[in-house]
Amino acid sequence: MPDIGPTGEMPLTLPQLDFWEEFTFHPDQPVSTVAHYIELEGDIDESALTRAITRTIREAEILSARFRVSPDGGAPVQVCDPEFLPALVQVDLREEAEPMEVARKRMETDLAAKLDLRHDKLSAHALYRVGERKYLWYIRAHHIIVDGYGLALIEQRCAELYNHYRGQGDAGLPFHPLASFLSEEARYQESRQWNDDKAFWSDYFARASDIEVLERGDEDYGGPGYHAQVSLTSEFTRNLQATAATVEIGWPDLLTLLCGLYLLRERAGRQMPPENALTLWLPFMSRWGSVGAHLPALLVNILPFRMEVNRTDNLADFLKGSAAELKRQRRYSRYRIEQISQDQGLTEGSRYFFSPLINVLPFNAPAFTGCRSRRHILGSGPADGFNLTFRGEDDASNLTLCLDADPSLMSKQAFSEHEKKLPSFLSDALQSEWLTRPVGDVLGTTCSSALFDAAVQRFPM
Repeated sequence: MPDIGPTGEMPLTLPQLDFWEEFTFHPDQPVSTVAHYIELEGDIDESALTRAITRTIREAEILSARFRVSPDGGAPVQVCDPEFLPALVQVDLREEAEPMEVARKRMETDLAAKLDLRHDKLSAHALYRVGERKYLWYIRAHHIIVDGYGLALIEQRCAELYNHYRGQGDAGLPFHPLASFLSEEARYQESRQWNDDKAFWSDYFARASDIEVLERGDEDYGGPGYHAQVSLTSEFTRNLQATAATVEIGWPDLLTLLCGLYLLRERAGRQMPPENALTLWLPFMSRWGSVGAHLPALLVNILPFRMEVNRTDNLADFLKGSAAELKRQRRYSRYRIEQISQDQGLTEGSRYFFSPLINVLPFNAPAFTGCRSRRHILGSGPADGFNLTFRGEDDASNLTLCLDADPSLMSKQAFSEHEKKLPSFLSDALQSEWLTRPVGDVLGTTCSSALFDAAVQRFPM
């Protein structure tokens, strides 16, 4: 069992301690905040919707978390305090000339506000009515209490309750309490699996050669980074599904590996001889087979994946072999990157530089009876270096690609090149005839002059 104090204090998990340390280095910056809003349009029962949102907030006890630090400077603790739960704010904007614009500005203002982990409520919920048949449900939380998938769980649970209140289906099961996960985690840390996982990652990092370390004090959250979003076509989705079926791997892994090839190709630049390996950073759910599968909290893990290529293999064989290696690595993915950092001797104030990072999020938008729903991402927290994020339904429909980069590591021209070249590369690679091409041919395309120029800088790949 976790060490729960007499007034309900619980220890912070390793990822929570990591965000706490970030806060201590940057207490005046509005960093590491995640936010979504659900756009609902149609036959909406406002009473049922507010009832469902309110109950979901109450069930997700992590939203009531508050942090305490002892006067003697000991380790912080958390307590789930019902008095600290965020209240649902309801705002009718139908009298505004541009209700959607007003709602967006209010959400952006809230998202940009700094959060003091020692005093502030760490989550907020608002329901904006922007039309006779249209609402926006805004959800915001600090990353120390919930990750992106945790927000998706909250959205899905709310939809389940709303549908129940509308006479469609039963109420379902409430979320697990946080203490149940902490107990499960304590058992894991005393298990044989934990020791096997530790041995795996110790060996993995002993063979790693290109993993960078970042000092907390050097992180700069002062200005916006480069951002671009590309909507991928239905033809792209069909080709993605067909290629994934042909090579018998999941389409998220297919996207990850093709992006890895693209990054390896573009990284090469003028380097000689050409490189045949690249470390990618990949988020791992760390939820399946755990109570965390039905618990909003900060559970996502980020781990390195060493992608290696044999240039004489054809693309299909590379994809199958690399997907098998990804599957093998997932067996050890519960072991936290923060624990690895300790094992590897990283000092306080240091962490690994998660770049390039590839994140594929195949999460269906919640389905509310009688209306159309659409999820919008407002904030995912800060990102390192160069990040590629794919979002879509679980069948790969409605795919979008988001690119994010740190301006200190890449020129605007180079970033714009990536925005154009990556979707083009992916579209080409999903043509059936590419599967028989040697990987060396796939990597052999010459970089543009803009990317050659960018390679002279400290390039994040």
